[in-house]
Parts: sequence; C-alpha cells; structure tokens
Amino acid sequence: MNIAVDFGAGSGRVMAGRVDGDGVMHITELHRFANRRVQLGHHIYWDFPALFAEMMEGLRKAAMTGERIDSIGIDTWGVDFGLIDRAGCLLGNPVCYRDPATAGYPERLAQIDSPAAHYAEAGIQVMEINTVYRLMAMNDEQPQMLGAAASLLFMPDLFSYFLTGNPNVEYTIASTSELIDARSRNWNFGLIRRLGLPEGLFGPIVMPGHVRGRLTDAVKEQLGIDYDVPVVAVGSHDTASAVYASAASTRPSDTAYLSSGTWSLLGVLLDSPMLTEQARQAGFTNEGGVGGKIRFLQNITGLWILQRLVEEWRRQGLTCDYPSLIAQAEQAVTDVVIDADSPVFANPSDMQEAIGDYCRAHHLAVPQSQGEVVRVVLESLACRYARGIKALNELLPAPVTRLNIIGGGSLNKLLNALTAKAAGVEVVAGPVEATAIGSLLLQAEASGAIASRDDVKDVNFIV
Repeated sequence: MNIAVDFGAGSGRVMAGRVDGDGVMHITELHRFANRRVQLGHHIYWDFPALFAEMMEGLRKAAMTGERIDSIGIDTWGVDFGLIDRAGCLLGNPVCYRDPATAGYPERLAQIDSPAAHYAEAGIQVMEINTVYRLMAMNDEQPQMLGAAASLLFMPDLFSYFLTGNPNVEYTIASTSELIDARSRNWNFGLIRRLGLPEGLFGPIVMPGHVRGRLTDAVKEQLGIDYDVPVVAVGSHDTASAVYASAASTRPSDTAYLSSGTWSLLGVLLDSPMLTEQARQAGFTNEGGVGGKIRFLQNITGLWILQRLVEEWRRQGLTCDYPSLIAQAEQAVTDVVIDADSPVFANPSDMQEAIGDYCRAHHLAVPQSQGEVVRVVLESLACRYARGIKALNELLPAPVTRLNIIGGGSLNKLLNALTAKAAGVEVVAGPVEATAIGSLLLQAEASGAIASRDDVKDVNFIV
C-alpha cells in the first residue's frame, strides 16, 4: 500500500491507498489530527514536533495493519519552511505564514527589482506571505539564525528529511517561494545574491515522482518494520497533488480548477509559464505542477473568513455547524459583496467585526444575522471566482467553459451554485480528498503499480 500524509493549515491526515486489478483505488483514512498556530512572543509558529509525532502515529497505524508499506508521500500548504543546522538539527519551529513580520517587505523588494522585471523571472503573484519576504525579515531580525543554517527545507521537505536524513527540496513547493526562476525551474541565484541571502541554504531540487530517500533505521525501528520504504516526492504543495487528481489534468483545454479550502486557488494547467506584464497585472502566479506542468493561478482568500467566523461563534456559544449555517444562508437575502482578498480579513482579532467595519467604510449594509453574514461571504467568494475566470479568459487562447471545484469546499453546494451563476460556467464538484488521491496516484505510478493515472477508473473510500 502507498501512504499519503496530507498536512493542511487546520488539520492533517494519513491515508492508505492501493489499486486493485480492476483499476479501482481503495483509500482508507488511518489517522486524522488537528493542526494549530501558536503565538509565542512576537511571532506565530507551527508546532513541528507535534505534527511530526502525529505523522509517526499514522505511519505506525499503517505498519500495524500488517500490509507492506510500498511508499510514503508528503504534502503541505505552501511557502513556510524550517532551517537545519550543520549537525542536522532543527533551528526553531517554522514561522506561520500568517505571522505579520513580513509587512512592507514586498515594497522593499520592488526597490531592488522592478515588479515587471521580477515577475519576468519568478512569475509569482506578490503576496506578503511568500517565502522570500520571510527570509528578508529574518535577515534583518535574526541574521545569526540564517548564518547558522545549512539547509532551508519547506514543510514537506522538512518532514521528509526527518524520515530519511536526505535534505532535498521538491519543485512544486519551492515554486511557491518567489525564489525560483520560472523558466529554468531552478533557484534564482541572481535574486538570492541581490537580497544578500546565504546561497548555501538552497539545496538540490527534485521533481514529483522522484524518490527522496528511504526511511532511516531509527524510523523503521520506531514503526516496527524491517524493510526499506521509499519516500516519494509527490506534488508536495498540496494544491499540486490536488490538481493532479482534478478534471483539469484530463481536459486542460477548457477546464479550470478551483482548489477550495482555507485558500482558494483558481487556475489552469499550462505547459510553460506565462510571464507577460498582462498576467502580472491580473495577479496570476506560475507555480510548479506534476508532470512538468505549470499551475497558472490566482491565490484567493477562500473559506478562511468563514472558518474564522465559525471559531468565533463557537466561543460565543452560537450556532457553529456548517449545515445549519448554510441552510440559514440559503434563506438570507442580501446584495452586499465584500472584497474577500482585502488585507483587513487576513488575520483580524474579530472577523465578524472586521466584516462590519468594512461594510461601514464602504457604505454597505452591515449583515446582522449569522445567515446574512455567511451569505455575504459566499456571495463575495462567488463573485471573486467569476472575476478570476474572466481574467483567465482574457489571457488564454480559448475560454474556460468548465470549472472543477475540488477539496473540502466542493461540499458547499450553495457556494458551488452561486459560483456557477456568477461565472456562467459549468461547475463540477469533487473529489473532496483530491490532495490525497493525487498523492496516491503519483506514488502508484512511481512504484509501478500503474502505468499512468488513466489506469485508475474509480476511487473507493473505505470508512
């Protein structure tokens, strides 16, 4: 069996998959756990040791089935990283992308490289959360930490390193950093030197499908197994694996994908990056995909706003289960649309208050009931998706006529319907577990269990 370890910003899971002789992939969830951000002093961190322990628990459960583990693939959210010193030790917990210390750094980079020239190399949508700005901030605040580091490893690379001892970087996750040359698909060492970052941090890049290493003897002992297990580089950025499982991979000529979760990532698959000024002005990014593809997309604030609202309502003892909230939103009537990408919604102390303040500042009616608030959020996301599709159609040789919504957000039928109406395209929902499916497909190919993803005719989730 192949094992997909999928870390999200809010939770993680370990999934086992196997393909039978009829081309059906059978997937079983072995372990699920929470992920959380931890405020410590001036920064917000991820609890990496706790996450590693949860992954190991999931792998132990896989070993306890008695079935042989053929491979392991790991994916996470983008941009965040850890530093390894020369003794192979972790230099502190990775900082979370929602940490505010990167504020103002995109403007500082623009003074070194003009935005147009920078995009022509990196092809990445400028966002304060991107790795390059975290490194610039660290170079100012903690230069001694960068000086002590031997390797920069993105989150999936970090998990892989502590399983195998091999410090390598997977391409799709590295492409979220804004430090990759989009054409060569390697590190942009010219930019790295201009920023005064230590070049030695940036190690070898491996492509999806490559074996990153094999479990160390110590890890095998902890799992109670006595055989070698390869750790395969999947689409280590979770969206890359998810898109590999989407309809956009089989019908790239007319189908866009929308990976719907905490973030919404809307785009198409291209054979080569689109680095024009028009693409930059439209806010598109060129991130790495599986099979040599480019994920040409926009990063959009997704269900994060709704997730934060639910957290707040839970603390207040109000209705916080999604089916009830969606049912209320279906009955609510409002024509208010907010800018879901506005920085005011990035990490406010009170999300409902932030929505109210935004509405008052823009002379909009402030939603009062929970149903009205949820309806405003979903209508606003649908309108944002429609604008994204319109922008895509202005850049592509043929228009998008079909949108495949994948990930957990594909279960939101109201949002799917609002999106179809706003964008004027056919909307196809699912699979929900697209990331795990994409990871398992690629591992099955790498192990020789299947020749290509087309050999898998159906997916069966075993509860």
